[in-house]
Amino acid sequence: MAESGYDHIIDAETRAFIKRTEVYYSGDTSTMTIAGQRAAYDAMCRDFHQGRPAGITVKDRPLAALPARHYCCAQADDADRFAARILYIHGGGFVVGNLDSHDDVCAEICARSGLDVIAIAYRLAPEHRHPAMFDDCVAATRALLDEDGDPLILCGDSAGGNLAAATAHALRHDAAVSKRIIGQILIYPSLGPDTATGSFVAHANAPMLTRADVQYYLKVRLDGPLSGSDPTLQPLDDTDFSGLPPTVVVTAECDPLRDDGPGYCSAITAAGGKAKWIDAAGLVHGFLRARGSSARAAAAFTRIIDAAVMLASGAWTFE
Repeated sequence: MAESGYDHIIDAETRAFIKRTEVYYSGDTSTMTIAGQRAAYDAMCRDFHQGRPAGITVKDRPLAALPARHYCCAQADDADRFAARILYIHGGGFVVGNLDSHDDVCAEICARSGLDVIAIAYRLAPEHRHPAMFDDCVAATRALLDEDGDPLILCGDSAGGNLAAATAHALRHDAAVSKRIIGQILIYPSLGPDTATGSFVAHANAPMLTRADVQYYLKVRLDGPLSGSDPTLQPLDDTDFSGLPPTVVVTAECDPLRDDGPGYCSAITAAGGKAKWIDAAGLVHGFLRARGSSARAAAAFTRIIDAAVMLASGAWTFE
């Protein structure tokens, strides 16, 4: 879809969010150094940070030798708490992002859902190639489940959505842990592998993320050319979608990754599982940061919170 084709799709609030983000990027991501990308991303995240809601306690601590941050609702009555917790895996193309980049997002998820949230900082490319970040997420999931046995919801945005899904696939046949992973929430995830059809063509030059960006991040993540199918790299490469936990995928309409959502959900339901695709109309990749300035993004974020509460309660309210 040509840039002008977004005129009647993206509203003024979302356009303002896009312009505010673009202040930090002078050109295509692929033309920037890795250090430059990280500096720009960190500055952008600091600008968009909305602060932590009142009543949230935060503790930094290691998890499976990774930096982790634990968010807890200090004011919540223990009797009202859900037993489940959320493991949050940040986005950033596997190249940028850390505990601070999604700090306010995690704090707000905790405050609004009543669920403890544990965020991790996995190893990044290109210093660490695939499967380093996947291995980190699997190890963190196992370590968190070993701590007290509480049920766990895997959640991540963009690259983090990829890693959450890959982790769910890898652990579903491990009886010791699979029953305690009670759901996954994937927010505009990159699930791959086909970038030549559907939304990758229709939204190849979308604001915030282009098809060229997606291809660049995959190249940086790999140590050499892509060869063969690898579900630990791209979960849609899998040939078996059975045994996965109830899944909610939230996509942005104006995003080359959009079609990964319905494709993944269809594969799960065809295998007898539960999955729901929610498409956020008129929104773009990265809309979590617009939740305080865009009514559309705020509504989509509320649906993410509702999904977390639903999964934590053990209910499935979607038809």
